[in-house]
Amino acid sequence: MDTLRRWDKKGKLKSLRASNRNHRYYSLTQLEEFLTSSCVRLAIKWAGSSIGEKPNDIFYCSDSSVFQGRLYKLRNALSKNKEIESFFSLLISIVGEIGDNSFGHNLGNWPDLIGIFFAYDVKKKIIVLADRGQGVFKTLKRVKPELQNDAEALKVAFTEIISGRAPESRGNGLKYVRAIVETNPIDLFFQSGEAELNLSQNNLILKIKKAEKPIRGCLVIIKF
Repeated sequence: MDTLRRWDKKGKLKSLRASNRNHRYYSLTQLEEFLTSSCVRLAIKWAGSSIGEKPNDIFYCSDSSVFQGRLYKLRNALSKNKEIESFFSLLISIVGEIGDNSFGHNLGNWPDLIGIFFAYDVKKKIIVLADRGQGVFKTLKRVKPELQNDAEALKVAFTEIISGRAPESRGNGLKYVRAIVETNPIDLFFQSGEAELNLSQNNLILKIKKAEKPIRGCLVIIKF
């Protein structure tokens, strides 16, 4: 109660007061917007947790059909934004590519929790996706057994076209994502296991470094 009272006073989470001033009320829309404002922090915590627990339902896509439904909702939310009109469809396509990769590459092999974390904040222009899957290294090592670590696997995923990976047939997976980001006003952070990278428009140098904290699966943060 003290926390809610403090947040109300600071404007962090304003309550709706009825005639009885001793009670605070919150609409579902208010609570969803409040949670979404912390989506990056929540996704990082979820992906890095040692135990896979189902996230809040407004972020959780248990299967591909749920993800596609929420992707359609994102499309509608952004469709009237004139600032991104020139690359709107491409932005939606890379979000779809990343989400589909999570389901396609982990099909039948999820280590603990099936599904992905998918959230967005239209006002802050940020989209977050995460999964607790096998990660890029384990996925690619099946077709490139010479790979030694997460960093090597991440480099291959963003630079090399690998045959025999059915989920990539639509657009060569992360190579397609990279091509879109580098030619449009989009910033992308991608982490898998212990390796991470940042991509942005006109940034042709792929810099991969060791992450401060390893995660299970993949974490993607898109800013536009």
